[in-house]
Parts: sequence; structure tokens; C-alpha cells
Amino acid sequence: MIYGVLSGITWAIETIILGIALAMTPFLDGKQAIMLAPFVSTFLHDACSALWATLFNAVKGNEKNVINALKTKSGKFVALAAIIGGPIGMTGYVLTVKYMGSSIGAIASAIYPAIGAILAFIFLKEKMQWYRWIMLIITLAGVYGLSYSPDIQITNFMLGLLGTFMCSFGWGVEAVVLAKCMQDDSVKDEYALQIRQSASALFYGVIILPIIGGWKFTISLFSANSMSLIGTIALAALFATISYLFYYKAIATIGASKAMAINVSYVAWAIIFNIIFFHETSLLSPMTLLCAVIVIVCGIFAAADFKEIFNRATN
Repeated sequence: MIYGVLSGITWAIETIILGIALAMTPFLDGKQAIMLAPFVSTFLHDACSALWATLFNAVKGNEKNVINALKTKSGKFVALAAIIGGPIGMTGYVLTVKYMGSSIGAIASAIYPAIGAILAFIFLKEKMQWYRWIMLIITLAGVYGLSYSPDIQITNFMLGLLGTFMCSFGWGVEAVVLAKCMQDDSVKDEYALQIRQSASALFYGVIILPIIGGWKFTISLFSANSMSLIGTIALAALFATISYLFYYKAIATIGASKAMAINVSYVAWAIIFNIIFFHETSLLSPMTLLCAVIVIVCGIFAAADFKEIFNRATN
């Protein structure tokens, strides 16, 4: 559960940094740049994250194990999950953050645990006690309660909503597939992360960017005038990689439904960090603070198996 909380905190930081990157000049310089921004930024984000994950495994001497894991059936399914969670899920997430802002984007995308929990219940036979369903529903209610503020500016609600559905579907399916794959002892969580990010970046670079004509724009970002943007995306990708490491560890140890339920706390952390560091007074209201507490507390309860905790405590 601690892994899940840490994944939420670091993902909230990633969300804020990514929001800053999407608001930088190169992504706002003309209609083409604005249209390509979600796709190009996601490619760069996952490519940088793949490099961070590769560096992490190289330092630990795991590269041979990563290659061996990729050769297994489970490793290949991790790569398939990457296509669902990356090009579909992450692109949807970036669309949501871009058109709804980092705070509301985090809020809107947080319905993915509901989809993932249902899929885990159906396909992985993960037990969901009645009180965990209730806590999950309350958590999601708190998530949408957080969006209540007349001062918040949403630039394009429909595109943001489209991103929300893409993100929720992609991440929900991905978590369930990964949970199944990581039951294979040869596919550890850190191996799965490198496979996932590398496959996602490769799919973007080979398939998506050529289709949308995005390579020329992507290459232009590696100029002296845009290196601050690349650095910002790389920093966001670093926190994303750390978050994924914690998240995958949580999935491997407590299961997909529990890990997703507690990971959703990133919504509340994003609100808190935006208030503290960026003084977003539009988020500072009794309703926002109450819902932030509900999301964090009920998210933890939605992940908790109280019977198991009691048994461990008594033993």
C-alpha cells in the first residue's frame, strides 16, 4: 500500500511538470503545433521514460534479464499492454491535461480504477469485498467533486472528455494485463516497466508519428530554442518512471484492483501541490479540500483487505 501511495505522489508531480511543458511556446506556436502537441509530447515522454528505465536496470545489472523476460509469452503481452496503455491511455491523459489543465486533468482521468477493478474482478478473479466497492465509488465521487469550481478554465471540454475515456480504458486494461503477466516469475516489475515504455515509444515513433506527419515537428524541438522544453519533458518522464516503478511493485504485491484504487490518490496530491507551489486559489475551497481528503482516505480503504490486515496483526 505504501508503494501505491508513493506512486500517487510522484505521478501528481509528473502531472504538474507535464502541464508546464504543454504550456510552453513550441507547443502553442501555430495550429499544427497545437494539434501535434499531445502526440509528440507523449512520444517524447515515453521515450525519455524508457531511457530512465533502461538506465535503472543497467545500473542494477538487469539488462540480460529484461531481454529474457521479453522472450517469454508474458513479456510479449507486456509489450501489447504498452500499446494499450501508452498510445491509447497516455495520449488520452495528455489530451485531458492539455485541454482541462493539470489539476482537472488528473481528476477526470482518475475514473480508470473503476474500469480496471471490474476487469480484474472478471478476468483475474480478484476478490472485491463489498466495502471496497463502496469505498471505490465514494473515491470516484470525491474525484468528480474536486472538479467543482466556477473559476477553473477548461479550454476544450469535448476533447478533454475524449481524452478521459481514452485514458481510463487504456490504463484500466493495461493494469489488468500487467497484473497477469507479472504473475510470471521471469517478468519482474522493473523488467515490465522497461519493456512497457520501450514498446510504447517504439510504437509511437514507427507507427503514430509517421501517420500524423509529426516527425518534422518532433525533430525541430531539438533546437537550442526548445531544449528547455525537452528538459521539462525529461524531468516529467523521470517522475513518471519512479511512479511506474512504485505502481508496478504495488500491482505485483497487492493486485491490480487494490493498486489502482490507492494510486488514484494522485488526484488529491495534484490539487495539494498546485495550491502549495502555484497558489491556484480556484482550487482552495471547502468543497475541494473535503473531496481531496475523501479521495486520499477512501482510496486507501478501497485498497485495504481488512480481514487480511486483522489476521496479520493478530499473528
